[in-house]
Amino acid sequence: MHLQGVLVCLFFYLMCPDNIGGVWWAVGSPLVMDPNSICRKTRRLVGKQQEICQKEPEVVSQVAKGAQLALAQCQFQFRHRKWNCSTQHKSFGRILNLDTRETAFVFAVTAAGVVYSVTQACSMGLLLQCTCADVKIRDFKTDGEWEWGGCGDNVEFGYLKSKAFMDARRKKRQNDMRTLIQLHNNEAGRLAVQNHMRKECKCHGLSGSCALKTCWRKMPIFNDVGNILKEKFDGATKMIGSNDGKSLMPEDITVKHPASEDLIYSENSPDFCKPNRRVGSLGTRDRDCDPLSKGVGGCDILCCGRGFKKFQMTVRENCRCVFKWCCEVNCKTCVTVKTIYRCL
Repeated sequence: MHLQGVLVCLFFYLMCPDNIGGVWWAVGSPLVMDPNSICRKTRRLVGKQQEICQKEPEVVSQVAKGAQLALAQCQFQFRHRKWNCSTQHKSFGRILNLDTRETAFVFAVTAAGVVYSVTQACSMGLLLQCTCADVKIRDFKTDGEWEWGGCGDNVEFGYLKSKAFMDARRKKRQNDMRTLIQLHNNEAGRLAVQNHMRKECKCHGLSGSCALKTCWRKMPIFNDVGNILKEKFDGATKMIGSNDGKSLMPEDITVKHPASEDLIYSENSPDFCKPNRRVGSLGTRDRDCDPLSKGVGGCDILCCGRGFKKFQMTVRENCRCVFKWCCEVNCKTCVTVKTIYRCL
């Protein structure tokens, strides 16, 4: 119930950021991921959003799945950091009220998640309005003929639906600095999928001779998309408004202007060391840490200099699993004692 409520909140905020106060925590029903429920619960959908809700509810369902995919990826990428994309105590919504690099990542990974989910549904035949990617290119190689074929991922369709849904409301206020930043980060997320398509091939020929290869374009694994966006997060550029009020420029004039795939932001992040309800910081007390690491997940950094405690925990887990034909897996239960380090 809690996770589903968070997902619909993420959905509403990203699609209708101005509606944060009214609907962000208002819906917690298990039905919120149903497209009809999503479209019925908000009156703020506009333009393309409203049109897709009315005419393509199956696409809205994939948009919601994309938000779910994005949230899981956010929590994976930030699992060792002070801010770990937690959804506890309504903190997630308050973080998104800021314009920090964390917010930039959330917008980008959600746009990417929507592209990914819609495109995948397309390839699986779940959406009648799209087909496989139409790529008619022949590539001749020394080891035989390669031919584009099969069912390639129609990432262009996913890209267009993500753009239509996520950018619709913000396009009306393109002179607003925060709008420009969010539109840029949305696009960076979409490009993290579209610009990193990979080629998959299948061999044809007698005895596996591979006289002919049929190849098609596939989306990258979504974890790879998350890794790309996490790198962009680490190198994100702080922006300010230009003199004309219609564009952005780096706050540091010595910094190169960010490319379309880069992430940008305008506010410095809170330190996230202590609980701060206003900015959505839960603090790092009782977070597990690694005493040997010098990175962000190490006890020195994660515990913010407060120190950490060490204790042992007995854990029961499956081990020495054996597959038995057919179709059963038998495992032993192993008891291990693990040493845990936790921030004070």
